[in-house]
Parts: sequence; C-alpha cells; structure tokens
Amino acid sequence: MAELTGKQSKFLRGLAHDLKPVVQVGQNGVTEAGVKEISRCLADHELIKIKVACDDQATFQGLVAEIESACGAVTVQTIGHTVVLYKAARKPKIQLP
Repeated sequence: MAELTGKQSKFLRGLAHDLKPVVQVGQNGVTEAGVKEISRCLADHELIKIKVACDDQATFQGLVAEIESACGAVTVQTIGHTVVLYKAARKPKIQLP
C-alpha cells in the first residue's frame, strides 16, 4: 500500500482513538498464526490497533516493519507499545479524504 497523506493519516488517527488492541504480539515476535490473525482483522475492520511486547524501540520498529510487509498494511500511528495499522478492503468501509 502507498503512503498515507497527512490529511488521511490525521483522519485515521481520529477514527482509531477509541479502538482497543485486537491482537497482541509477544516476545517470540511475529508468528505465522499472528500474521493470519492480523490479516483477518484488517480484512474485517480495515483499521486496527496492535499491542507489541518488546524491550526496546529498535526491536519494536523491526516487528512493526515485519507486520507491515507480511500483511500489506501501513502504519498510521505508534504510541508506546501500540501500533495502529490500516489496510483498505476490496470494498472499503472507510472513505479516506
């Protein structure tokens, strides 16, 4: 997926504000089952939060990049150990500005 514009990113951050994390990635990293679950959630909701358990920022960024490439999603926002991901569905529910 292509990068989001600033306006699109701001719009999605507003929508994600009240969301709760739907998937947690543990110390073992991104597993095949985790990727399937994240992909399923993205297909259902388009916009999700994921909680990533790791010790340092470099590991966190590496796990997020791995999730993005495996699922074809784009990062909207990261706060602490939580990341907001977006992937447009075939029939998008969220209309980006």
